Amino acid sequence: MDETSNLSRIDEIVAVHVAELFRALGDASRIQIISALIDNEINVGELAKIAGISESAASHQLRNLRQMRLVKSRKKGREVYYSIDDDHITDLIQRAIDHVAHE
Repeated sequence: MDETSNLSRIDEIVAVHVAELFRALGDASRIQIISALIDNEINVGELAKIAGISESAASHQLRNLRQMRLVKSRKKGREVYYSIDDDHITDLIQRAIDHVAHE
């Protein structure tokens, strides 16, 4: 059975989780945050600057991304640093960027 056949037969629970993942990625500032975190660990203030949003908005977006297990956090003193939680996320974002650039 080839990979295409497997993809056409995912069960409903998996389909719901995939839809939730894409919903979590459905915001330009979240995409900017995630792409900035590829190969980097960055604090909220820097991520806010990169995404062009307030620190409060960045914290809100990061909370959503953390709940979806797309990013993880590490506290160092008073600072919280974020990074990508899983290499699959890096691959997914890079493929999406490549797809859009290819158009």
